[in-house]
Amino acid sequence: MGYDENGVPRHAHKRGLYTEGTGFKGNVDSCDPNYSFHHIGTSNRLYVFEAPIDLLSYITLHPQDWQEHNYVALCGVGGHAMIWMLEQHPRLRQVSFCLDNDEAGHKASGRLKSQLTEKGYVSERLISQTKDWNDDLTAAAQQRHSGLGMKMV
Repeated sequence: MGYDENGVPRHAHKRGLYTEGTGFKGNVDSCDPNYSFHHIGTSNRLYVFEAPIDLLSYITLHPQDWQEHNYVALCGVGGHAMIWMLEQHPRLRQVSFCLDNDEAGHKASGRLKSQLTEKGYVSERLISQTKDWNDDLTAAAQQRHSGLGMKMV
């Protein structure tokens, strides 16, 4: 859920997971993608993700001072929510692209980075170890869990 500056819900993203068949995801009809899931902190850096789950996973993996930073989920690879955040918060001058580690994520990061460079923003690409930040979190949790086994001597 994404809220405006007055706390009014303006955006919702839905995602369905199935054990069999194909899942689905997309924005709820009539919502405003400018108000996508986001967090406003105090720093001058904006972290940009494809999906809310990846944003939350990244924060879980990198919790130090997370409240100070700014985050937005694009709910895809379009830049509307990112551009809106940059326009609404002029102090944001640095952008970290944290899109998926796949062809679509790489292409979108390059395209969006070019757009921002023309406008004078400094940007970088942060790449997950696996397909996305949620998969990184899942892998880290599995690794921790497997290390908890009892060793008999």
